[in-house]
Amino acid sequence: MLTLVSALKRNLSQAGDRSAIFNDGRRMTWAELIDRIARTAAMLLELGVTRGSTFGLVTRNSPRCFELMHAGYWIGAIPVPINFRLAAPEIAFILEHANCSLVGVESPFMAHFNSEPLIRWAGRVLSLDETPGTSGQSCQALLASAQPVDAIDPDESDVALVLYSGGTTGKSKGVPLTHRNIISNALQVSSRFHFSADEIFLHVAPMFHSADLLGTGVTLQGGSHAFLPQFSPDEFMRAVEQCRVTRTMLAPTMVMAILAAEGARDHDCSSLRQLIYGSSPMPTPAIRQLLERFPGVDLTQGYGLTETSPLLTVLTMKDHVSSLVGDPCERLRSAGQALPGVELRITDQHGRDVPSGASGEIRARGPNISPGYLNAPDETAQAFVDGWFRTGDVGRLDANGYLTILDRCKDMIITGGENVYSVEVEAILALHPKVSEVAVIGVSDERYGEALLAVVVCRPGVQVTIEELVTHCRQHIGGYKIPRLLEVVPELPRSALGKVLKTRLRQEYAADRAAGQYGEQANF
Repeated sequence: MLTLVSALKRNLSQAGDRSAIFNDGRRMTWAELIDRIARTAAMLLELGVTRGSTFGLVTRNSPRCFELMHAGYWIGAIPVPINFRLAAPEIAFILEHANCSLVGVESPFMAHFNSEPLIRWAGRVLSLDETPGTSGQSCQALLASAQPVDAIDPDESDVALVLYSGGTTGKSKGVPLTHRNIISNALQVSSRFHFSADEIFLHVAPMFHSADLLGTGVTLQGGSHAFLPQFSPDEFMRAVEQCRVTRTMLAPTMVMAILAAEGARDHDCSSLRQLIYGSSPMPTPAIRQLLERFPGVDLTQGYGLTETSPLLTVLTMKDHVSSLVGDPCERLRSAGQALPGVELRITDQHGRDVPSGASGEIRARGPNISPGYLNAPDETAQAFVDGWFRTGDVGRLDANGYLTILDRCKDMIITGGENVYSVEVEAILALHPKVSEVAVIGVSDERYGEALLAVVVCRPGVQVTIEELVTHCRQHIGGYKIPRLLEVVPELPRSALGKVLKTRLRQEYAADRAAGQYGEQANF
């Protein structure tokens, strides 16, 4: 059976004495962990969480979060991990939309449940720390008296988990993922990553994000898990050194922070075998620097979405190396090739396939793709059509099956009747020596319909002008793709996994455009 419960049972029988968790210098075996999961499941049942019901989690990465999620799988209940960076009204919306019967809360976020939007949840709060907070029962106290319960064998088609999409292009949606979805993608990923039983996977991506599911492949092999509650370059390097981490997944922004951090070389990271990055490509100079900083590390890029559990494609280390030796521009900007069992199509606005190399909307099909959205039949009907998932991303496939992500459909800019893909322009701007980070958006323009605005974060100690950027761009891209507007900012708004929130930028700069208030404007 392709279920998370069968994976736990197999680890109990075949890897019971192997390490499952590394935390604060302590080791827990799979037999010990599964005993805790079975007792945590008993606690959930005592609190009224039953098969088919949902329960929320507002917590950072931790062994306890891991135990609670797997305890849900153990009894057929459905965990709903929630972005702890959300405001109280947003958390309340998710709890209500998912019909959660209980919510586990870590102490730093307990104050939310004293505010008006969440006050009615106070009686259904489970404190995840050693002692109760201002409200809620203590998980630790309840576990002390709990007796292990037997697992319920779920069906592959049963929902295992509900994740809420990041909402980078609007309001977040609940995404149910079945046992078959999650296990299928774990097997697909493992076929490319070659996980083994001696892996130690560091959970850096937030556990409320689908990227965290990459660790499922390690579970299937009876490997081990370690957890980073909150990312910083120093804490990451320390965790790799102390836990002898072999695999992890980082957003490109995290990678750039590690490369820029002073003292990063003071830690022994020789155990690291693979670094997976995703959410966007990285500039070629950063890839070279990363490989110099971590010699022998297998660098891998993945592209996927919450709805795909999470990966659709992989750009392997072999692809990175061959691109760096040859022409890096095109291949390193791609997201790689489809995983086994994943089918990809590029379609026009009418759903018709376009020729190889042409751009269009990316559609995907495979056993890892969600059956639809939670309590949202209209959105489901729009996104899941004839067995294919419409990703909302614009891309192209070359003759060798390499997928290049050009933009979000909603992020494509139409200026003077020409389609401009912001990702392409950003890749060129990122090559400028004064540019640290950049986002390109379209803003209203009387003459062209939309004008390109470059929102730039400069490298420390320098400033860039619109004239410098225009001169730089003219060497690489057509004139209609060159931004005419520039805004220099200290940082870009980002999601929990580092994706730039372009919806927020468009909202922020729409009023400025109307008033003509931009840092610099080019006349050409």
